[in-house]
Amino acid sequence: MKTAWIAAALVACAALVIGTTGGAHAQPPPFDSFAVPEDSAPHDVAPSPDGTVWYTAQAQGVLGRLDPTSGKIVQVPLGSGSAPHGVIVGPDGAAWVTDGGLNAIVRVDAKTLAVTRFPLPPNRPGANLNTAVFDQHGHLWFTGQSGIYGELDPQHGNMRVFDAPRGHGPYGICVTPDGSLYFASLAGSYLGHIDPASGAAQVIEPPTPNQGARRAWADSKGRVWISEWNAGKVGVFDPATRQWREWRLPGNDPHAYAIFVDAHDIVWLSEWSANALVRFDPQREHFDVYPLPRQHANVRQMMGRTGEVWLSESGTDHLLRYRSGAAAPNGN
Repeated sequence: MKTAWIAAALVACAALVIGTTGGAHAQPPPFDSFAVPEDSAPHDVAPSPDGTVWYTAQAQGVLGRLDPTSGKIVQVPLGSGSAPHGVIVGPDGAAWVTDGGLNAIVRVDAKTLAVTRFPLPPNRPGANLNTAVFDQHGHLWFTGQSGIYGELDPQHGNMRVFDAPRGHGPYGICVTPDGSLYFASLAGSYLGHIDPASGAAQVIEPPTPNQGARRAWADSKGRVWISEWNAGKVGVFDPATRQWREWRLPGNDPHAYAIFVDAHDIVWLSEWSANALVRFDPQREHFDVYPLPRQHANVRQMMGRTGEVWLSESGTDHLLRYRSGAAAPNGN
């Protein structure tokens, strides 16, 4: 299996820069590529403060950890039947995985690589676990596309699971700087606001019907950004004003999947139709579109740290680093 690190300038691939006022020019995209074992199908990616990068090898039932400096990859089997979807780095420094195959939240210790599983209650089978985030109290909140969302208290092992409005669809989830919890429902086409005390979710309707809200990320001002898969738009909801704004991505029939907002409130998206990384500057209302180095990359998740945006190419068995000079984690 090919695990060697591939770092390339990729100067032959031009980046298309498109502004809202039109016009285009070319510049070389500063991508670095890292091959992961063949048939991994890396779904989500999470850079760690220690410099390594976790990824879920969904097709192999393992969690991978890449050292970008050496190119070394360590694989951690998660158990028979595992099909990991999401991964984040928790406040304890461990990797926390939403595993749809195991129907469980899985913790992987960063030092020992010990695996701890927190199964969903027996009356919640087949949750199709998706994405997770930690709140300000150290509790992990998660989504399941079968129509649930829930909360895990890792310290005591207690778990609550709730039925989502409109059934199937809960996908991306985020926490705002003031501790508010929101999730995006892909099938339900709404943004949900969770009351952590009662567990109830309020439906917030984006302006575009049936837009397919997929992933969600909060910026430094507490606004919640969503990728609109069906509509090919990026949307933002401001809880302070209860107002929405939306922008359609450039190109023909765009499909926005992953979304990440860096510490400078620059919005990054993966666009499947163009097979590209998209940078959106909300102040200028300006898009930059950077073609990815391999066709059919199928980037499903992005996260970042200082100066970097990380992408998981589920279709090519690669992780990709974009040297943004601006990206940094903000707690989602």
